[in-house]
Amino acid sequence: MRTYTATTTSTARPEAVLDVLTDPHAVARWAPVDFFVDELTHPRLASGSRARVSGRLAGQEIGFEVQVTRADAAGLSLSAHGPVALDVAYELREADAGSELSASIAVLPRRGLRARLMAEATAAVLAGGALQQALGRIVAEAAAA
Repeated sequence: MRTYTATTTSTARPEAVLDVLTDPHAVARWAPVDFFVDELTHPRLASGSRARVSGRLAGQEIGFEVQVTRADAAGLSLSAHGPVALDVAYELREADAGSELSASIAVLPRRGLRARLMAEATAAVLAGGALQQALGRIVAEAAAA
């Protein structure tokens, strides 16, 4: 298991950042890996909601079942299960000039060659700075709202 982290600050209030994090239509704009929400049990990502997302990674079509474990003033936590398992947490804190957003993504490879290749591709994207870039897009969108 590898865990990738990133932190940024924003002039936007934590509520505005949470609004971007939980908006299923915004995910495609800020996610560190290109994914689209195919199905969602609630209009927004909320505690207990489930989603089906799909996209491409390393030239392969992939899909994940997503379970949101927390979506509240403190942030968003979810797990995604597909060819790779991901434990994701976005933590929100109030800051003097707005908010601070920290992210953590644990990449858990599954069994099998394809799963291992997908885990390595995911790790490479995250290690290459995609998580920090995603945080930048989240806070920019929150500040513009």
